[in-house]
Amino acid sequence: MLANSVFGTLALILILALFSIFRILREYERGVVFLLGRFYKVKGPGLIIIIPGIQKMVKVDLRTVVMDVPSQDVISRDNVSVKVSAVVYFRVVDPQKSIIQVENFLAATSQFAQTTLRSVLGKHELDEMLAEREKLNMDIQKVLDIQTDAWGIKVSNVEIKHVDIDESMIRAIARQAEAERERRAKVIHAEGELQASEQLMQAAETLSRQAGAMQLRYLQTLTTIAGDKSNTVIFPVPMDLVSTLTESTGNRRAKASDTAGPEDAPSLPLPNSAEST
Repeated sequence: MLANSVFGTLALILILALFSIFRILREYERGVVFLLGRFYKVKGPGLIIIIPGIQKMVKVDLRTVVMDVPSQDVISRDNVSVKVSAVVYFRVVDPQKSIIQVENFLAATSQFAQTTLRSVLGKHELDEMLAEREKLNMDIQKVLDIQTDAWGIKVSNVEIKHVDIDESMIRAIARQAEAERERRAKVIHAEGELQASEQLMQAAETLSRQAGAMQLRYLQTLTTIAGDKSNTVIFPVPMDLVSTLTESTGNRRAKASDTAGPEDAPSLPLPNSAEST
């Protein structure tokens, strides 16, 4: 009986040892194997053999990790305080470095992403944070990728999620945008006036080539005004036309005075002469 119990115990230990030797790793997993405390090799995926007591395996997930970067207080280059949050996409490309070179690559990447977010955004102004997010995302991604490359990590993308601004700064930005719109409206109006003046100058040059062109234009304008129901019509008369009429009237009067002879002039009564004594 004692021999049977010992044999059964040994058989159970052997079965458990066999089960502990064989490990199965999924397609997205790798196993970093240490032999007597020293790095041996990276195994997986599939069925691998680990000798208990001699070898030890650490699993590493190769899938892309989506990490939220907590909201960070950032002071921009133009001394505006904002709160910025982001998200980082990265994955392990070298399981050996991710286990040996850094204690916890997830925590290290998270901390480095927070400091990089503050340092990079602090070099830019508020307008750049709001308008040039793509450029800022690329700058942060490059800095993170260079630093985490020694840890066997590839940062594929960084996206700025929110830029929280104080209410007073939001009102100031709104006033600035309104002033910018008014400036653009004035510039557009001035450009329109310039183009209209150029067109009027060309029209004036065209009308000045013919003497009666201006009169025809005035008559056309009178025809247009006559269709309105207004009682009072104020129509400007060009000074050239008035001067022409004045000159013609003066010429007629001069001709009339020249054609009249001296006999036609009225005779004046002569004073009575004194009688001689």
